[in-house]
Parts: sequence; structure tokens; C-alpha cells
Amino acid sequence: MRAPDPDRPRPVPGRPGPLRWVWYAFGGRLPDRCAEWVLHDVTCRTWVLRHLARALTQLAPCFLLLLLPGPWSIRLTAVGMGLFVGLFYSVCLMGEACEHRVIKHGYPPGLGRETRRIRQDAERAGGRGAGFRPWRG
Repeated sequence: MRAPDPDRPRPVPGRPGPLRWVWYAFGGRLPDRCAEWVLHDVTCRTWVLRHLARALTQLAPCFLLLLLPGPWSIRLTAVGMGLFVGLFYSVCLMGEACEHRVIKHGYPPGLGRETRRIRQDAERAGGRGAGFRPWRG
């Protein structure tokens, strides 16, 4: 039997199934057992990519515009502009949207942002110790 690797991230308990994840992506609240996973979802190293995946899930119905009658150029432009505007606003409000998800699942306001800051400080410090700032002499 292989020994567990301490550097390898462990799966977070309470991960939702595919249908619940779609519900969560559209802004729904998950059961209490998933609260720890939600905090992980909005604070892990890949939180930006996860947010973009949720945003693209919300924007997927834009592709239904391709089914409307009319010239392809107009339909493709409508879909392209809808995706552009949707992603633009999603990226602009990314931090607030993630904070809202954390609050919705029972955590205090600001916990998601603070957790991301602490993780970033720990990564920045590397082997140099807590509180390391490269721009300070």
C-alpha cells in the first residue's frame, strides 16, 4: 500500500453531484453538508477558473439564439456579444459573487477573501517564513 503524499491535496468532503453543481452554478444554495466544499470552491488556488466555469454554465443558454431564424452573421454576433458582456460583468464582480456564495452557506462575511489572502501570503512566503514581502528590504 502506498503512503499518502502530504503535498497532494486531499478531496474536500461534501462535493455536490452534477445536477446540484448546476443548481449551485446558477446561484442555488447547497445542503449544509456541502458548506466546506463551497468554502474550498471559492478559496482554492483555481478559484478564478472555477468561477469562470460557473459563469459559462450560466451563459450556456445564450447558444439557444443560434436556433432562431435569420442570417448566421447576426446569430453569431448576438451569441458572441452576449458571451462577451456576460463574462465581462462576471469577471468584474468575481470577488463579490464568491463572497456572496460563502455568506449564503453560513460563513461570516469576508471569510472567503481573507482565506484567499492567507493562502496567497503562504505561497508567496514559500520557504522564507510567514509575513515575507519581497518589496520590503
